[in-house]
Amino acid sequence: MLGKLTSTQINNILSSQSVCRLACTDGKKPYVVPVTYAYDGKFIYGQTQEGTKLNILRKNPHVCLQMDIMNSMNNWQSVMVQGTFEELKNKAADTAREYLFSKVLTLMTSSTIHNFEHESAAKVDDSNRIKTIMYRIKIKEVTGRFERQ
Repeated sequence: MLGKLTSTQINNILSSQSVCRLACTDGKKPYVVPVTYAYDGKFIYGQTQEGTKLNILRKNPHVCLQMDIMNSMNNWQSVMVQGTFEELKNKAADTAREYLFSKVLTLMTSSTIHNFEHESAAKVDDSNRIKTIMYRIKIKEVTGRFERQ
């Protein structure tokens, strides 16, 4: 059975996932990349570095995000978000970074490092996972579909 997700189901997916695909375009060709995100009920927050994605987003802030839960080819849920990219600065960037890290960074590195490959005194180092640019996506439209057999 194919169907549409309810707003509650959509919010559950947006809140429970941490990786999505972000689609943007420079007007000539589409560009799709996986990104880590956090959803606060109103905005989707992310971080990035200078590069192709950010150059495109600065030129054309209209984006599409796609999140899904796939159990099998006939048992899945998918959410599409249409929105607008907004680069964050100063206090807004700091607040967004704190929120993103509270939701996502804890998933990135284990709180323990096993001794097989590391010294037991080794510390967890997530410094390379901190990107310089914080952004949010202002949500304009959200749709969701599912299939269940």
